[in-house]
Amino acid sequence: MAYASWLVPNKQSGSGDSTVSVSAGSNNTGRNARSTNITFSAAGCEDVVRSVSQSGKPEFVTIESSKSVSKSGVSTLTITGTSNSSKLTFSLGSGSLSLTLPASYTANSVSTTNGSAINGDPGGSAEYAFSISFSNIAENESTSSISNQLIVTDNAGNTATCTITQAAGDASLSVSPSSVTLDWNSYSEGTSASFSVTSNTNWTVS
Repeated sequence: MAYASWLVPNKQSGSGDSTVSVSAGSNNTGRNARSTNITFSAAGCEDVVRSVSQSGKPEFVTIESSKSVSKSGVSTLTITGTSNSSKLTFSLGSGSLSLTLPASYTANSVSTTNGSAINGDPGGSAEYAFSISFSNIAENESTSSISNQLIVTDNAGNTATCTITQAAGDASLSVSPSSVTLDWNSYSEGTSASFSVTSNTNWTVS
Protein backbone atom coordinates (compact mmCIF):
# COMPACT_ATOMS: atom_id res chain seq x y z
CA MET A 1 0.00 0.00 0.00
CA ALA A 2 1.43 3.39 -1.02
CA TYR A 3 2.32 5.98 1.57
CA ALA A 4 0.19 9.13 1.95
CA SER A 5 0.68 11.97 -0.52
CA TRP A 6 2.00 14.31 2.18
CA LEU A 7 5.07 12.12 2.80
CA VAL A 8 8.15 12.74 0.65
CA PRO A 9 11.04 10.19 0.74
CA ASN A 10 14.32 11.52 -0.62
CA LYS A 11 14.77 8.41 -2.78
CA GLN A 12 12.60 5.72 -4.28
CA SER A 13 15.26 3.02 -4.56
CA GLY A 14 18.84 2.16 -3.67
CA SER A 15 21.44 -0.59 -3.39
CA GLY A 16 23.36 -1.85 -0.41
CA ASP A 17 23.64 0.18 2.77
CA SER A 18 22.02 3.58 2.50
CA THR A 19 19.79 6.08 4.27
CA VAL A 20 16.28 7.09 3.26
CA SER A 21 15.15 10.43 4.60
CA VAL A 22 11.50 11.34 4.80
CA SER A 23 9.96 14.78 5.05
CA ALA A 24 6.51 16.30 4.90
CA GLY A 25 5.41 17.86 1.64
CA SER A 26 2.88 20.02 3.47
CA ASN A 27 2.14 21.30 6.94
CA ASN A 28 -0.42 19.44 8.99
CA THR A 29 -2.87 22.23 9.83
CA GLY A 30 -5.34 19.95 11.63
CA ARG A 31 -5.30 19.46 15.40
CA ASN A 32 -4.87 15.69 15.12
CA ALA A 33 -1.63 13.95 14.22
CA ARG A 34 -1.60 12.08 10.92
CA SER A 35 0.34 8.95 10.07
CA THR A 36 1.15 6.75 7.13
CA ASN A 37 3.12 3.57 6.44
CA ILE A 38 6.12 3.38 4.15
CA THR A 39 7.06 -0.04 2.74
CA PHE A 40 10.58 -1.20 1.85
CA SER A 41 10.68 -4.10 -0.59
CA ALA A 42 13.42 -6.26 -2.10
CA ALA A 43 13.30 -9.40 -4.27
CA GLY A 44 13.38 -12.56 -2.15
CA CYS A 45 12.69 -10.65 1.09
CA GLU A 46 9.60 -9.97 3.11
CA ASP A 47 8.33 -6.39 2.90
CA VAL A 48 9.38 -4.18 5.79
CA VAL A 49 6.69 -1.70 6.83
CA ARG A 50 7.55 1.35 8.88
CA SER A 51 5.33 4.11 10.23
CA VAL A 52 5.77 7.86 9.87
CA SER A 53 3.64 10.36 11.76
CA GLN A 54 3.33 14.13 11.68
CA SER A 55 2.16 16.07 14.74
CA GLY A 56 -1.00 18.15 14.60
CA LYS A 57 -0.95 21.94 14.66
CA PRO A 58 -1.83 23.44 18.05
CA GLU A 59 -5.42 24.67 18.24
CA PHE A 60 -5.74 28.25 17.01
CA VAL A 61 -8.16 30.86 15.73
CA THR A 62 -7.45 33.98 13.66
CA ILE A 63 -9.85 36.65 12.44
CA GLU A 64 -9.60 39.86 10.44
CA SER A 65 -8.11 42.38 12.85
CA SER A 66 -10.31 45.25 11.66
CA LYS A 67 -13.28 45.98 9.44
CA SER A 68 -14.63 49.30 8.20
CA VAL A 69 -18.23 50.31 7.65
CA SER A 70 -19.29 53.36 5.63
CA LYS A 71 -21.11 56.17 7.41
CA SER A 72 -24.28 55.27 5.47
CA GLY A 73 -24.32 51.76 6.96
CA VAL A 74 -24.54 48.40 5.19
CA SER A 75 -27.14 45.68 4.74
CA THR A 76 -24.57 42.91 5.32
CA LEU A 77 -21.10 42.95 6.88
CA THR A 78 -19.10 39.71 6.67
CA ILE A 79 -15.99 39.01 8.74
CA THR A 80 -13.74 36.02 7.96
CA GLY A 81 -11.14 33.98 9.77
CA THR A 82 -9.35 30.63 10.01
CA SER A 83 -9.25 27.95 12.71
CA ASN A 84 -8.77 24.26 13.40
CA SER A 85 -10.96 24.22 16.52
CA SER A 86 -13.90 21.89 17.02
CA LYS A 87 -16.03 24.78 18.30
CA LEU A 88 -16.04 28.56 17.98
CA THR A 89 -17.86 31.00 20.23
CA PHE A 90 -18.47 34.61 19.17
CA SER A 91 -19.19 37.50 21.52
CA LEU A 92 -19.30 41.29 21.37
CA GLY A 93 -16.86 43.42 23.33
CA SER A 94 -17.05 47.05 24.32
CA GLY A 95 -18.05 49.80 21.94
CA SER A 96 -20.78 52.19 20.86
CA LEU A 97 -21.55 50.65 17.45
CA SER A 98 -24.89 48.89 17.79
CA LEU A 99 -24.54 45.29 16.56
CA THR A 100 -26.78 42.25 16.92
CA LEU A 101 -24.73 39.07 17.30
CA PRO A 102 -25.88 36.45 14.77
CA ALA A 103 -27.08 33.12 16.15
CA SER A 104 -25.00 31.19 13.61
CA TYR A 105 -21.93 31.47 11.41
CA THR A 106 -20.41 29.47 8.55
CA ALA A 107 -17.57 27.02 9.26
CA ASN A 108 -16.05 25.03 6.42
CA SER A 109 -19.05 26.11 4.29
CA VAL A 110 -21.54 24.66 6.81
CA SER A 111 -23.94 26.78 8.87
CA THR A 112 -23.06 26.30 12.55
CA THR A 113 -24.74 27.54 15.73
CA ASN A 114 -22.60 29.95 17.71
CA GLY A 115 -20.86 28.04 20.52
CA SER A 116 -21.82 24.57 19.25
CA ALA A 117 -19.58 21.78 17.97
CA ILE A 118 -18.90 22.04 14.25
CA ASN A 119 -20.45 19.21 12.28
CA GLY A 120 -17.82 16.69 11.16
CA ASP A 121 -15.04 18.43 13.12
CA PRO A 122 -13.11 19.57 10.01
CA GLY A 123 -10.38 21.12 12.18
CA GLY A 124 -9.24 17.68 13.30
CA SER A 125 -7.67 17.05 9.88
CA ALA A 126 -7.06 20.55 8.48
CA GLU A 127 -7.59 24.21 9.20
CA TYR A 128 -10.78 25.67 7.74
CA ALA A 129 -12.20 29.05 6.84
CA PHE A 130 -15.13 30.56 8.72
CA SER A 131 -17.25 33.67 8.34
CA ILE A 132 -19.86 35.53 10.34
CA SER A 133 -22.24 38.14 8.93
CA PHE A 134 -23.97 41.09 10.58
CA SER A 135 -27.16 42.47 9.03
CA ASN A 136 -28.61 45.96 8.69
CA ILE A 137 -25.99 48.19 10.27
CA ALA A 138 -27.72 51.58 10.41
CA GLU A 139 -26.39 54.92 9.23
CA ASN A 140 -24.08 56.71 11.64
CA GLU A 141 -25.90 59.94 12.39
CA SER A 142 -23.24 61.29 14.74
CA THR A 143 -20.17 63.29 13.69
CA SER A 144 -17.81 60.83 15.38
CA SER A 145 -16.73 57.39 14.22
CA ILE A 146 -18.11 54.54 16.32
CA SER A 147 -16.80 51.02 16.85
CA ASN A 148 -17.28 47.71 18.58
CA GLN A 149 -15.25 44.55 19.06
CA LEU A 150 -16.10 41.08 17.81
CA ILE A 151 -14.34 38.39 19.86
CA VAL A 152 -14.05 34.75 18.76
CA THR A 153 -12.91 32.06 21.21
CA ASP A 154 -11.86 28.55 20.20
CA ASN A 155 -12.45 25.39 22.22
CA ALA A 156 -9.00 25.69 23.85
CA GLY A 157 -9.72 29.21 25.09
CA ASN A 158 -7.61 31.07 22.50
CA THR A 159 -9.19 34.35 21.41
CA ALA A 160 -8.95 36.67 18.42
CA THR A 161 -10.53 40.11 18.09
CA CYS A 162 -11.82 42.15 15.17
CA THR A 163 -12.54 45.86 15.69
CA ILE A 164 -15.47 47.01 13.56
CA THR A 165 -15.41 50.77 12.95
CA GLN A 166 -18.09 52.87 11.25
CA ALA A 167 -17.06 56.17 9.70
CA ALA A 168 -18.35 59.42 11.15
CA GLY A 169 -21.60 60.76 9.76
CA ASP A 170 -22.02 64.16 8.14
CA ALA A 171 -22.68 67.21 10.28
CA SER A 172 -26.25 68.42 10.01
CA LEU A 173 -28.10 71.57 11.06
CA SER A 174 -31.70 72.52 10.43
CA VAL A 175 -33.82 75.28 11.95
CA SER A 176 -37.56 75.79 11.80
CA PRO A 177 -39.68 77.70 11.20
CA SER A 178 -38.12 79.91 8.54
CA SER A 179 -39.26 83.05 10.32
CA VAL A 180 -41.01 84.27 13.48
CA THR A 181 -42.83 87.49 14.39
CA LEU A 182 -42.76 89.19 17.76
CA ASP A 183 -45.77 91.23 18.93
CA TRP A 184 -45.23 94.99 19.12
CA ASN A 185 -45.50 94.87 22.87
CA SER A 186 -43.62 91.57 23.41
CA TYR A 187 -41.10 93.28 25.66
CA SER A 188 -43.65 94.60 28.09
CA GLU A 189 -45.74 91.45 27.80
CA GLY A 190 -42.73 89.21 28.35
CA THR A 191 -43.55 87.06 25.32
CA SER A 192 -41.14 85.43 22.91
CA ALA A 193 -40.96 83.26 19.81
CA SER A 194 -38.88 80.13 19.25
CA PHE A 195 -36.81 78.42 16.61
CA SER A 196 -36.45 74.66 16.77
CA VAL A 197 -32.87 73.51 16.13
CA THR A 198 -32.10 69.97 14.99
CA SER A 199 -28.40 69.09 14.76
CA ASN A 200 -25.78 66.46 15.49
CA THR A 201 -22.92 68.87 16.04
CA ASN A 202 -22.01 72.04 17.91
CA TRP A 203 -23.62 75.27 16.67
CA THR A 204 -23.71 78.96 17.55
CA VAL A 205 -26.10 81.88 17.26
CA SER A 206 -24.76 85.21 16.04
